[in-house]
Amino acid sequence: MSQTIAEKVFSRHAGKSLRAGEVGVCRVDFCFSQDGTTSLVLDSIATFKKPLKDPKKYAIFIDHSAPAPNVGVARIHSRMRDFSQKTKTRLFDVNCGISHQLVIEEGFAIPGALILGADSHTSTCGTLGAIGMGVGSTDLAVTLTTGKNWFKVPETYKIIVHGKLPKGVYSKDIILHIIHTLTANEATYKAIEFTGGVIDTLSIDARCTITNMTIEFGAKCGTTPVDKKVLQFLKKIKDRTYIPVYPDKDCHYEKVIECNVSKLTPYIAKPHTVDNGAPIEELVDTKIDQAYIGTCTNGRLEDLEIAAKILSGRKVHPRIKLLIAPASGKIYLAALKKGLIKTLIDAGAVILPAGCGPCVGTHLGVPADGEVVLSTANRNFKGRMGNPHSFIYLASPAAVAASSLTGKITDPRKYIK
Repeated sequence: MSQTIAEKVFSRHAGKSLRAGEVGVCRVDFCFSQDGTTSLVLDSIATFKKPLKDPKKYAIFIDHSAPAPNVGVARIHSRMRDFSQKTKTRLFDVNCGISHQLVIEEGFAIPGALILGADSHTSTCGTLGAIGMGVGSTDLAVTLTTGKNWFKVPETYKIIVHGKLPKGVYSKDIILHIIHTLTANEATYKAIEFTGGVIDTLSIDARCTITNMTIEFGAKCGTTPVDKKVLQFLKKIKDRTYIPVYPDKDCHYEKVIECNVSKLTPYIAKPHTVDNGAPIEELVDTKIDQAYIGTCTNGRLEDLEIAAKILSGRKVHPRIKLLIAPASGKIYLAALKKGLIKTLIDAGAVILPAGCGPCVGTHLGVPADGEVVLSTANRNFKGRMGNPHSFIYLASPAAVAASSLTGKITDPRKYIK
């Protein structure tokens, strides 16, 4: 029986063959939660009055509000640390980085794995061929105490990205364009297989941007191919046994969507929805007040390198606050060794601790009323960064860096050789 990647992974974990639309009880390989969701997970576990099935398959991350911005959050962090000590659960504390990046870095995500996270961007795991899905805190607690959960196998969309990626156009522009084209609800509860020649050329860092934003057009999970780049990456971080999963050539896709990016220009998502996109040419000279490079979407080393090349030898506009948060402590150190941090600071950027930074709006860079932010984040909903009276535009690190120099939305191609 021919199957998609999602059908194969769910079948493997259910111990029987499953097709799209069928329900199965599946074992889960790994679970995680962060400081915005862990308290609810722990409350549910306490209610169940059952121990963790396997503490080694659970990790908790302090990333959304790190360091703690107030007493309430500090108490949550303290509770997480206490729980970790009592149960021998893995804890990633302040400045370790963002959960989605660390799940990749630490080798928790491997080809064919089934991973649940109490965070909607768990689909980032798909960069390494895993099926990663965001779930509610109670569902995560059920999985942690039983080792499994029930799932309805999603239908699959195949998105073929082909053509030649133009100068100054990056994976962020590709996914913003796809989301604008398909709209926010087009792929609700679908699995996405991203494939095609352009995807093959992208680095692991760039592919993470694609899979990370899969949820932004409604999908349950998304994967990019397990190729030589993935296998080489996995060899470097952890020696683990895994069986890569590939779709059968004659498997059934609910939809096959082709996207030619040869004529794509830098793309921007306008307030207040991610699918409200437009080519940068339509928004050039839009005044901004704050620029942010980071998050689980674009806080990786490659992103910092792109920004540093544009900012090198230049100065951020005196009216602009340019905030930069590496996605992990390892990325921070690598950027230091490469001299990127010095370049960014010399240009006028403010370097934040490794973590989510201003993305979710709990601290660090909450915009004032009426202020406009250009961000590399994955969401621009009203109030997302902590103020419902501000305006958030989304763009690539290149576009954000270029715009920070001029104080207005600027085409990055003028700064790229």
